[in-house]
Amino acid sequence: MAQLPLNPKPFLNGLTGKNVMVKLKWGMEYKGLLVAVDGYMNLQLERSQEFIDGELTGSLGEILIRCNNVLYIRGIEDEDDADDDTMRD
Repeated sequence: MAQLPLNPKPFLNGLTGKNVMVKLKWGMEYKGLLVAVDGYMNLQLERSQEFIDGELTGSLGEILIRCNNVLYIRGIEDEDDADDDTMRD
């Protein structure tokens, strides 16, 4: 089943203030809180962590990712919320 393309600006604005996973063209992934997106779709992440080949390589803090390096971005479930849901069960 084919998916319709999304307009990227409202999509990214909707992810602002949420945890995201950003994969770069070279395979590295960055997980963190999306703080801001500018007009060129550059991304500012806070509390970021770097993953290479699925392995955590370290915490980086606040980073800026230039838009032309991004392969994809996706929202991820907050870890704190997932822990709360598990505790309620």
